[in-house]
Amino acid sequence: MTDPLDTTSDRRPGGRTARVRAQVLDAVRAELAEGGHEGLTMEGVAARAGVHRATVYRRWRDVGGLLVDVIDAAGEIDWRPPDTGSLRGDLTALNREIQESLVVQPSFALALMAASFHSEQAARAQTRLWADRYAQCEILVERATERGELPLPHTDARSLLIAATAPLYHQLVLLRADPDPQLPERAAEAAVLAAGAGAFSVRREESA
Repeated sequence: MTDPLDTTSDRRPGGRTARVRAQVLDAVRAELAEGGHEGLTMEGVAARAGVHRATVYRRWRDVGGLLVDVIDAAGEIDWRPPDTGSLRGDLTALNREIQESLVVQPSFALALMAASFHSEQAARAQTRLWADRYAQCEILVERATERGELPLPHTDARSLLIAATAPLYHQLVLLRADPDPQLPERAAEAAVLAAGAGAFSVRREESA
C-alpha cells in the first residue's frame, strides 16, 4: 500500500471550515516532518497555518487531536492498490510506493509513526488506518486467485500482504539501513513463492 501515513488529502470540500482544516493539517504534516513529535505544538501549527490558535484549540483541543485528524485525512484520499496484471507485479509496485515514502527526506511517514508512540489517540487511529489499507489491498490476492496464481480457494490475504511488505519496514525503519532498490521486488517475489507453496493457505474450517 502506498504508505497510508505519508499523504495529503485531495478531497477537500468547499467552505471556510474545510479550508481551515486543510491549512492546519498541512501545517501539522510540515511541523512533524521537520521537527518530529517533540517539536509539535498547537501554537506552532497555528502560526504555520496562518490561523488563530484559539481556532486550533477549539476544533482539535490538543496535539493528540491534531494527529488523529491527520491520520483520518490520510484515509480519505482516493487511493487504489496497484493493478499490474500479476501478484508479483502488484506487490512490487506496492513495495516501491512504501519505500519511496520512507526514504524521502524529511519523511512525514516516519515522523507520524514515531508520534503515534506518544499519543494513545494517534495509535488507535493509525491502527484503524492500517487495517483499512490492508483490507483495500486484499483485492490483489483475490485477483491473483482468480488468475490461478495462488492455491485455490483459501489464501490468507492479510498474512500474505504483511509478509510481502514487512521487509521494507524492517530494513528502513528498524535497521535504518540505506534503501535497496532491489528489495521491493525481492520481498514481493519471496511472498509470492511462499504463497504458491501454500504458506498462507487456511483450512476450510478456519475460513468459514
